[in-house]
Amino acid sequence: MAVKFQDYYQTLGVPRAASPDDIKKAFRKLARVHHPDVAKDKASAEEKFKVINEAYEVLGDPEKRKRYDQLGANWQDGAGGGATQGGFRRRAGPQDTGASFEFDGTGFSDFFETFFGGRGGGFGSEQQPPGRARGHGFAQKGQDVEADILVTLEEAFRGSSRKVTLRRPGDNGSADRTDTYQVRIPAGVHEGQRIRLTGQGEPGFGGGAAGDLFLRVRLAQHPEFSVKDADLFYDLELAPWEAVLGVQVKIPALDGATTLRVQPGTESGSKLRMRGLGLPREDKSRGDLYAIVRVLTPESVTAQEKELWEKLAAVSKFKPRDES
Repeated sequence: MAVKFQDYYQTLGVPRAASPDDIKKAFRKLARVHHPDVAKDKASAEEKFKVINEAYEVLGDPEKRKRYDQLGANWQDGAGGGATQGGFRRRAGPQDTGASFEFDGTGFSDFFETFFGGRGGGFGSEQQPPGRARGHGFAQKGQDVEADILVTLEEAFRGSSRKVTLRRPGDNGSADRTDTYQVRIPAGVHEGQRIRLTGQGEPGFGGGAAGDLFLRVRLAQHPEFSVKDADLFYDLELAPWEAVLGVQVKIPALDGATTLRVQPGTESGSKLRMRGLGLPREDKSRGDLYAIVRVLTPESVTAQEKELWEKLAAVSKFKPRDES
C-alpha cells in the first residue's frame, strides 16, 4: 500500500498561507481539547493528539514547512522507499541490503517517517558486510535497528509504558515475523535519548550476538509549554493593568496548577522563575518552570475605554521615551 499523504493544513484547520502565529494558535487550541490528560475518551484523544502534534511538528518548523510545501502535487515522487503494509512504516535496511523493518506504535505516520523522519532502519555501517563474516568464519554482531518514538511531556515527567510492534523481513522467502514489545519509558527522558532493547536488532553471524533495537525519544509539542533541557517555559499573558498593578495568577504545571504572584510594575518579557517545577534530571533533581510575561494591548476599545485611556495618559508621569 502506498504512503498516504497527510494534509497538515487541514489537520490544524488553517489555510496554506497561515502565519506562524496562526499555526501556533490553531495547534494550541486543538491540543488543549484533545490532550489525553484532559479528554474524556483518552484512547481516541491520544490518537488525535498524535496527528495534531505531527502536523505542528512540520508546519511549526520553517524548514520542514518549506520542504512540505515544495512537495506539492509531486509529493509521491520521493515516497518510493516508504511503502507500508497493514499500517506499519517501512524503512530501508542499514546497508541497503534489501532488508526492511516496519514499526507501529511509535507515534508517527508513515508519511512523516518517509519525508521528515531523518533516519533509516538502523546504523552500524562500520560493521563488515554479512557475506564477508560468513566467508571467513568470523563471528559478527548483528546490526542495530533504530526508530523514533513520540513521548509526551507527561510521559517524560511520570514515566510510562508503550506497546511498540516491529515486523521483521523473513529469511530466504519465509514469512515475516512480528514482535511486540512493552517499552518502558523512564521518567526524565529527554529529547534525543535512546531507549535500548538489548538483543532485539538483527541476528548475528558466525555465532555473533544479535544487534540491539534503539528507540530515539522525540518530545511531543505541548499546548502550554516549550522545553529546553529540563526547564519548561510558559507564556503568561497579562492585561496592561495587571502588569502595572500586580496580580495573582494560576499557572499550569505537570504536577498540578500552581499560584504565582506577579509583582506590580512587571515588564513584558520578564522571566518569572518557579524552582523545581520542570522535568526530572538524571540526578533526580528537577528543572525549573519559567513564566514569560507577555503584556497584551486591546486591538480595539469602546468610546468609554478610550476616554479612560486618554485620562490616564493625561495624568500619568510615565514617560517611555524622551519627548524633549
